[in-house]
Amino acid sequence: MKNDFVFSLKSTCLDENYHPSSQTRLTTNFANLARGADRQQNLRNALNMINNRFNALAHWDNPKADRYLVELEIITVTMHIDDKNGVNNLPLIEVLKTNIFDRKTNQHIEGVAGNNFSSYVRDYDFSILLTEYNKNKPNFSVPENFGDLHGKLYQCFVSSVTYKEHFKMSPIICLSVSSNKTYTRTEYQHPVLGFEYLQDQYSLTDEYFGKMGLKVRFFMPANSVAPMAFYHSGDLLADYTDLGLISSISTMETFQKIYRPEIYNANSVAAEIYQPSLKHEDYSLTRVVYDREERSRLAVEQGKYAEEHFIKPYRNLLEQWSASFAL
Repeated sequence: MKNDFVFSLKSTCLDENYHPSSQTRLTTNFANLARGADRQQNLRNALNMINNRFNALAHWDNPKADRYLVELEIITVTMHIDDKNGVNNLPLIEVLKTNIFDRKTNQHIEGVAGNNFSSYVRDYDFSILLTEYNKNKPNFSVPENFGDLHGKLYQCFVSSVTYKEHFKMSPIICLSVSSNKTYTRTEYQHPVLGFEYLQDQYSLTDEYFGKMGLKVRFFMPANSVAPMAFYHSGDLLADYTDLGLISSISTMETFQKIYRPEIYNANSVAAEIYQPSLKHEDYSLTRVVYDREERSRLAVEQGKYAEEHFIKPYRNLLEQWSASFAL
């Protein structure tokens, strides 16, 4: 594969003392929590929720439910477009990497990267390109080649030497289920992921992530109230350890409880045939303050940033690269 782009990684510890950097995509869940008067308590509560959920799922040989500690790293991926002129280093992608500390053996265990996936180019695609394309149109549609560039940039990074030097396993990107799709529970129950659900039809997000080389399966872990979407390449059931899967579940379910309590902190469990709804009123709130309105506004601002600093000035280069890209 020809690779004209160079990637570099920066790792930042996500703990109760975390402050978002100027390059962090601020619509990211953890960055939203880390601002305002309650920032430290927000982070402390969220991290406690993650650890409690992890220990509840990793219950074997863990009688006090306190054996494991989940340590989170924010991985910021910068793409260097034009090193010859020393310009335009774009903060392309940001993800959370889980690491697990076993208090019993005093050992660190590698977790999974990809949790809380965020991308400036995705903001551009959904908040700018898609909006402009559908302006004054009676029926919603997507442009030709929608998501092609983003998908190829993602695959370019994941197949790069930089990624392989830092991560042993391919990412798992765990998202909320779609509120305009219906999910049906199957008889299959995975020991960690729980009951599998099947979706009635693909969503735009599924198609978008498909261009990143990712497939999706839907599972509802034990004591969860709704299934989650697990986007992955390879074999979700065979390529990861139980503790690695649990680290993704506990991390992303916590953020979903905070961000979408109507679905993931509902007071009733998803039925056999289930349609999620953000209008559901029978739910509980966590002790974490989250600004959803700000998140929507910032998605547009960051989409414009990507357009002005990346899409427009490098359009010809990106189109040529995308046309010739092949794994």
